[in-house]
Amino acid sequence: MLVIGPNGESLGKMNRFAALKKAEEYDLDLLCVAPNANPPVCKIINYGKYRFEAQKKAKEAKKNQKIIEIKEIQLTPQIGEHDIQTKVKAAIRFLQDGNKIKVGVRFRGRQLTHVEVGEDVLNKFIDYVKDYSVIEKAPSLDGKWLTCTLASKIKK
Repeated sequence: MLVIGPNGESLGKMNRFAALKKAEEYDLDLLCVAPNANPPVCKIINYGKYRFEAQKKAKEAKKNQKIIEIKEIQLTPQIGEHDIQTKVKAAIRFLQDGNKIKVGVRFRGRQLTHVEVGEDVLNKFIDYVKDYSVIEKAPSLDGKWLTCTLASKIKK
């Protein structure tokens, strides 16, 4: 294996026992950084410090990531114009926060025989929020629900 010293200098090729002995001389640990390389590359480092730094980086990365939520908005085929405008305002607020929206039109009883009414409502809703969203999943009928997913154009 190829061994790298604690200061980054190459100590050359050694067998495992010689590398462990060299690490012991420095009072440090031997860490294999590239096990699949030919020959494998190992580095003499303070493993406790290495682990602490790795945990710190992982914590920082987790803190900086944005979790995208999927908000759900439910409509009905006979929804009034003012009600749909209220739902549109909520949807725009969700989209501006960078979230995705799952819009669903629920059919009850005999409403299922006139799916085109629900499609018109859904298309009208999509048209209202088209400046803020992109269609991620096209409208599809799933049982008694006509659903589609919209993703935000704004990246936060």
